[in-house]
Amino acid sequence: METFKASPAQIAQFQEDGFLFVRGLFDAEEMELLLNIGKHDQEKNANVHAARDAEGRESKLWLTSESRDDIYNAFVRSHRLASTMETVMDDEVYLYHYKMMVKEPKVGGAWEWHQDYGYWYRNDCLYPDMASVMIAVDRASKANGCLQVLRGSHKCGRIEHGTFGTQKGADPKRIKLLSEHLELVYCEMAPGDALFFHANLLHCSAPNESDDPRWTLICCYNTKHNPCRDLPGHGSYRHLEKWDDARIKEIGRRQWSSLQEG
Repeated sequence: METFKASPAQIAQFQEDGFLFVRGLFDAEEMELLLNIGKHDQEKNANVHAARDAEGRESKLWLTSESRDDIYNAFVRSHRLASTMETVMDDEVYLYHYKMMVKEPKVGGAWEWHQDYGYWYRNDCLYPDMASVMIAVDRASKANGCLQVLRGSHKCGRIEHGTFGTQKGADPKRIKLLSEHLELVYCEMAPGDALFFHANLLHCSAPNESDDPRWTLICCYNTKHNPCRDLPGHGSYRHLEKWDDARIKEIGRRQWSSLQEG
């Protein structure tokens, strides 16, 4: 299988904007397998917890860094994700963690403006040289609470974070100031689209007021040169073995068949 490789123009765009869209990085079957497995994976469902926004609405997620022969690791370890991340970050990367995030129709809550490094800084990550990739498992739109980003905000440095609801978020006064100078981008995505984004990029999402759910898989990576505290779900450096992209379907078909039989 011929895998995706970021072009020099795309690398430059990531460095300038703090994010990079790659449309159609994964095909319909890959997304269908991931969505079906995510909905029927009782082991993962048992570990779901809800995060409340400032108005008390809930978004669901589970987070792990476990290494297993499953579809989640097939995505995390794929060349389309891991090798692209190494290209845009200009270093070897390893898995920090991955998480499935779900906003249920009508009740899914907002995520406050924040930087991922605003959280990870407190894990003693020395540098903000970290990044994530969001994969739209189903359609993400303004109506169901798609991601919003401030273009170029990764260049502003780390912003102070506090608590709003049960979530930590960036200083609202600083967000207001930055919003007056930086472009707000709504990251509407079709299933299979991917968004690579820097750990200092400011981002948020609105509540889901539509009739459609919003499922996203987010894979987070740290660079090898960036030391950090070794914590459950937020580990220090461990070499990440990359898998052939074809293993997403191979493992996904086997895992989905097993779930159906079980």
